[in-house]
Amino acid sequence: SSDVCSSDLKCMFSFLQKKKEISIIAPVNGILKRIEEVSDPVFSEKMMGDGIAIQYTDGDVYAPVSGEISVVIQPSCHAFGIRTEEGIEVLVHVGLETVSLKGGVFHQLKQQGEHIEAGEKVLRVNKESLVEQNIDLITPVIITNSAGFDIEKKVEYNKNGTCKETVLMCCIKKK
Repeated sequence: SSDVCSSDLKCMFSFLQKKKEISIIAPVNGILKRIEEVSDPVFSEKMMGDGIAIQYTDGDVYAPVSGEISVVIQPSCHAFGIRTEEGIEVLVHVGLETVSLKGGVFHQLKQQGEHIEAGEKVLRVNKESLVEQNIDLITPVIITNSAGFDIEKKVEYNKNGTCKETVLMCCIKKK
């Protein structure tokens, strides 16, 4: 049948297709900041990879990309990673010094190994508890394997970003 022929041609010429660009969207509402502005050198010096930070203002935390939940930092649930089909590994780390928080601040809605779509809610946040504990609410969004990707940052810094809407970065796998 002609179907076989056309699919063989597609396979033969797949290397000519434009590389897939993946958009990373804001996981939280807040003011967009350069990663270099984060007061923790692990993030500002890009030890974990390149990215963008958001000065969290309110709301819950959503998936910045579609993929599989690769990690949820326990027991605080303040950070999670997602691996996309293309191999991009995105870490969302809500606040600084949040690893020591006890339960009740972040409520995990998705489990490690689960598939998630961009814009799906991952964590419910008790913002009042964060404010009471005087937590720095800067939220780094990091491509932990950024060396393997060309990353184009798409934001205007010091402007408001909206979760599930604002595109932070676009990534394309390097050759």
